[in-house]
Amino acid sequence: MSRQAFEAAAKAAVEVLGLSRSKDLAGLLARGRSRERVLVELAAPGVSGVVDPLYDAMEAHTVPPTEAAAYIRGYVAAVRQTREAVRVRTVWSGPSTPGVPARATAQALIEVIDGARDELLAMTYAARPYPALTHALTRAVERGVRTHVVVETLAGARGLLSGREPAHAFASVPGVRLWHWARDPARHRNSRQHAKLAVADRRVLFLGSANLTESAAHRNIEAGVMVNGGEAPRRAAEHIVELQRTGVLRPLAG
Repeated sequence: MSRQAFEAAAKAAVEVLGLSRSKDLAGLLARGRSRERVLVELAAPGVSGVVDPLYDAMEAHTVPPTEAAAYIRGYVAAVRQTREAVRVRTVWSGPSTPGVPARATAQALIEVIDGARDELLAMTYAARPYPALTHALTRAVERGVRTHVVVETLAGARGLLSGREPAHAFASVPGVRLWHWARDPARHRNSRQHAKLAVADRRVLFLGSANLTESAAHRNIEAGVMVNGGEAPRRAAEHIVELQRTGVLRPLAG
């Protein structure tokens, strides 16, 4: 068995166990714990499926437990650094220009939604039924993502929005939780809920001028940024959650 087989087994273990439990695995290896002891210590569904191949590879290639522990710790550190690295890309709707690559708004928005695994928070001013968007949100809810969308209301827009309530755009998505800004009319008479963003799992943030409408995603000239990693996605999500907790944002009845 090649050294590559050991590295593949270690990678598979980290992918299944996650970063925190992989550090636990490295600690057990560093202390020379047996295969049986590790399986007991890390008891969970799927653990034996990665621990057994790892120990088989260590034995076949004569990899000492201390060396295996060091390799796993290094791999965990590399994965964490990659996840925390900040990448910012521009996002545009409307006409494209030759020689200047830019992410399309529709593509970026669906990418954020489809990438969510635990939490998805979105905010929009206007909203209209848009099949690509509602299908992506439905898939997110079906895979167990806690999905919250903050919308403006016709009353809050005070005549600047017309037609059906923006919340109607999400009526076909069972399980999505809708919120609105419960502002005091006396203090915030001319204010609007004008934020447009989506943030997935506090690690990917799409922020721009585009509402959650098909025209904004495809036809208008809209500009925004996609931020992967760093503090911006986490801070944006924390701010929305705190606005919910304090009652500034409230569930939208009906």
